[in-house]
Amino acid sequence: MSSLQLSLAAVGALTLGVVVLYNYWTSQKNVPRQADPQIEPVGAASDVQDPQAVEPTEPVLTDDFASLPQPERKPQLDALIDVIATIEVDHPVSGDAALAALPVTRRVGTKPFHVEGCSDLTGQWEALVAGRRYSAFQAGVQLANRVGALNNIEFSEFVVKTQAFADAVGGTPNFSDMLEEVARARELDQFASAHDAQLSFTLCARASAWSPGYIQQHAARLGFVAGVIPGRMVLPSAVAGLPPILSLTFDTQAAMAEDPALSAIREFSLSLDVPQIDREDKPFERLREAARLLAEHMDGVVTDGNGQILGEQVLDQIANDLQQLYDALAARELSAGTPQARRLFS
Repeated sequence: MSSLQLSLAAVGALTLGVVVLYNYWTSQKNVPRQADPQIEPVGAASDVQDPQAVEPTEPVLTDDFASLPQPERKPQLDALIDVIATIEVDHPVSGDAALAALPVTRRVGTKPFHVEGCSDLTGQWEALVAGRRYSAFQAGVQLANRVGALNNIEFSEFVVKTQAFADAVGGTPNFSDMLEEVARARELDQFASAHDAQLSFTLCARASAWSPGYIQQHAARLGFVAGVIPGRMVLPSAVAGLPPILSLTFDTQAAMAEDPALSAIREFSLSLDVPQIDREDKPFERLREAARLLAEHMDGVVTDGNGQILGEQVLDQIANDLQQLYDALAARELSAGTPQARRLFS
């Protein structure tokens, strides 16, 4: 074999080796990152923690939900955000009879409909309960929500449902003026539309994609727990029954794949529904810190969803704007995290 042939053969072998190595490197790069093969604590945490500070421990399944603080039970109807019709009765009515008289659906159009009773024992308004007796009732429909303001048709439906309930319990309803209430609904809806805020950060992978398990493992280290919907995790409130402080979502199909470990995810979202969470819980600070830690430890970047990286200056401006929003809601007696605000912004 000539020297030329030997040289060509050497070059060919070298080229083949380079191609094999490149293909191997490419295939490894495209394989989504997997969760560490260790058991992680996945319980709720009240504060965002540094993933490196959490020691892997064997989870213990215990029913701790009963020991969690419970939200204070208060009457749902509030003249600030509801149209309220009082219902007078000649004699006390049992809670069982009142519950049986309620309409099948507890909505009027797109708005929630509620009936409360005045306890014959305490004189306080409360949600209807079997076994109690009530000396009066009040029915209400919400003036506005994220779908829009109460309109004439919905008000008329409210009158019909309230009248039917009143007839069933032997009561007489008193209604306010429809035009005045519909005008009040429009004004409240305008305020709510101008002061609503739902923040969402998108974390994007810099290089290798992530598997669902990889995302779940890192989120669990910060206190996130699995949500009801596949591909959703939440950072729960410290009070049972209240909305989660933050939510994390990624591709539902990837989470439901036959072999999720092979699903490659290049981005996921962290979200905060501002009016739903009390400002004292510092939800934006926790959103910001969770995004920073996840990006740092997962080799990702924090963006606005359109690919624009969110720098510290932009985040500081968002924080300042949120304080003004919180103040405006409080001035209207709709502070973030209150039952009224959670109902209005739903």
